[in-house]
Amino acid sequence: MNSIQFVVFFFIGCFVALALQVYYYSPISPDLLHLPTPSLTHSLFPTNTYLQEVTKIGEGRLKDPEDVSVDKEGILYTATRDGWIKRLHKNGSLEDWKWVENGSLLGLTTLATGGIAVCDSELGLLRVTEDGVTALATQFNKSDIKFADDVIEAKDGSLYFSVPSTKYMLHEWHLDMLEAKPHGQLLKYNPSANEVSLVLDNLCFPNGVAVSEEQDYLLVCETWKFRCLKHWLAGDLQGKTEVFIDNLPDGPDNINLAPDGSYWIALVQLTDKRFDFVHTSKIAKHLIATFPGILDIMQAFNKKATVMRVSADGKVLEKYDDPEGKVVNFVTSAVEYEGNLYLGSLKADFVGKLPLPNNKS
Repeated sequence: MNSIQFVVFFFIGCFVALALQVYYYSPISPDLLHLPTPSLTHSLFPTNTYLQEVTKIGEGRLKDPEDVSVDKEGILYTATRDGWIKRLHKNGSLEDWKWVENGSLLGLTTLATGGIAVCDSELGLLRVTEDGVTALATQFNKSDIKFADDVIEAKDGSLYFSVPSTKYMLHEWHLDMLEAKPHGQLLKYNPSANEVSLVLDNLCFPNGVAVSEEQDYLLVCETWKFRCLKHWLAGDLQGKTEVFIDNLPDGPDNINLAPDGSYWIALVQLTDKRFDFVHTSKIAKHLIATFPGILDIMQAFNKKATVMRVSADGKVLEKYDDPEGKVVNFVTSAVEYEGNLYLGSLKADFVGKLPLPNNKS
């Protein structure tokens, strides 16, 4: 065998070995992910740099604060991935309020009766008050709730919360994205009966949840579908589900009701144009699922931050960006309070504060 033949056989052998590795050890059974297409909405709201005016609150003292919520006294709460619930008081002081042992905390909401409800990606739905931590919902249909993500309280005391995936856990979110199948649920916790019930099933990574101002419908974001759904709670359409807004430019994360009845949606960049082909190729998906280090390289390019305000009838009203993540990136929640927008991020060590245009001095 001459040297050229040796090289050819060597590369053929490497290719076969790689193919066998991917075929036998890939942990996913993928579908293709349908990426958003250019639309009139995209052109009417071009990329800007307004999020670069963010002020950083608590910088260096917060680990990946995904969500924020404000109570009736004006105290801002955020939950961090190292188990802390922290409070920002109106005088500007930041308090290490409560610690959840073994906690990996995500979305939260303040409660009318005091304290907060918070989603723990491993422990389920929890209530945290001055008296401590109480587990509210840890199982559904005799199975552990392993990936609670976001929660909102209705005026009747019910808690609606999302479970992005019943197959994968938080640290495996990339596998759920690559598989692109509807493994998610929207659940309801009834505090009077201490019961958990199913609201919606077969969702593609359901994420943020919001209740309308009139309490007549729910909104839930389907991140992998680049859309938000509306589920009617009352009226002639009670029990029906429809699309609230779709073809969003990036994946919707958390959604929050604004004081004027509109909604703030945080959009996370799921892919870079250079890597769009991955989501349209099952072979590429298998390869990356088998060798997740490739995804780390791809994710390094996803630095954009975007928040969008949408009317109650699903029309985009305004959009703010940090296109290169110079000040803030991977914004996962946006909450409006007293003329400012407070931002959470899974890639930050602070909560962002952004003065809205009509509040700027």
